[in-house]
Amino acid sequence: MLIDFVGLGSMGLGMAVSLVKAGHTVRGFDPAEARVEMLVAQGGSPFGEAAQKADAVVSAVLNADQTRTVLFGEQAVAERLRPGGVIISCATVSPAFAAEMEAQAEDAGLLYLDAPISGGAIKAAAGQLSIMASGRAAAFDVAGPALEAMAETVHRLGDHAGPGSAMKSVNQLLAGVHIAAMGEALAFGASQGLTPQQVADVVSVSAGTSWMFENRAPHVVEGDYTPRSKVDIWLKDLGIVAEIAAAADLPVPVSSNALAQFRGASEAGLGDEDDAAIAKYFARAGGVTLPGDS
Repeated sequence: MLIDFVGLGSMGLGMAVSLVKAGHTVRGFDPAEARVEMLVAQGGSPFGEAAQKADAVVSAVLNADQTRTVLFGEQAVAERLRPGGVIISCATVSPAFAAEMEAQAEDAGLLYLDAPISGGAIKAAAGQLSIMASGRAAAFDVAGPALEAMAETVHRLGDHAGPGSAMKSVNQLLAGVHIAAMGEALAFGASQGLTPQQVADVVSVSAGTSWMFENRAPHVVEGDYTPRSKVDIWLKDLGIVAEIAAAADLPVPVSSNALAQFRGASEAGLGDEDDAAIAKYFARAGGVTLPGDS
C-alpha cells in the first residue's frame, strides 16, 4: 500500500517504521523535521507533492482539534487519498467526534476507521499495538494490510465510528487511575521510610501491581521524568472520560479524582514532565522527597 502517515511522535514513528518493514511505501509528515528524517533513515520518505494518491492515511496526532486540522483543515491530508481510500484515525477523541469525522470522510467519497491505539512506544516499534477499531466493513477491508503491520491485536468493535473511541476511553480511565495510584503508593511508601526501589520490587510481584505500575514506577526509582507521556495528556484523556460520563449521566468518582490530581500536578508546574511525576506531586504535599526531586 501507499500510505501517508501524519504524526511521527513516540508512537507514530514506530508505527510508520513498522509499515515500512512490512513492505508498504510510507510518506511521513511531522512538524518536527527531525522526526521525518528518522523515518527516511528507516526507508520512508517525506510527504512532498502527492503526485500519486495514497491508499490510506494514518493520523497519529494528539487530539480532536489536530485531527480535524490535519484531515480536513489547513493541511487537508484527506485530499491526498484516492477515491475509496481509508483514513485510519488513531488519536484519543470522543465517540461523537469520531462519528463526525466518519460522516465528513464519507461525504468526500472516503472510508474512515475509528482506530485508537494502546501499547506504548516499544510495542509501536515492534508492530505489536492493540488497536480498538470501529467502522464500515469496507474500511476494515481496505485498511487490513496496514492494521496487520502495526498491531498484534485488532479489536473490531462496531460497524460505524464511535465504539472504538468509547473503548479507548474505558482503557484510559483505567490507565489514568493506575498511574495516579502508582504515584500515591510510592509517595506513601516513602513517607513510611521505604525506598521507591523497595516498593517497586515488592509490588511488582504482588497482588497490588498493574501494567502501569510496572512501567512507570521505574521512572520514579531512577528520578527520570523525561516525558514519554506527559502529565498534561491526562487532563485531555480523563477529561474526555468525564465528558462522556456526564452525557450518559454516569458518576465516575474514581477517575474524576484522578483527573483532579493530574490537574493539580499540572498547575504545580509538572505538566510537561513524564506522567510518573504525579508521584512527586503527592510526595511534595506530604513533605517527602523522591529521587529526581529537590
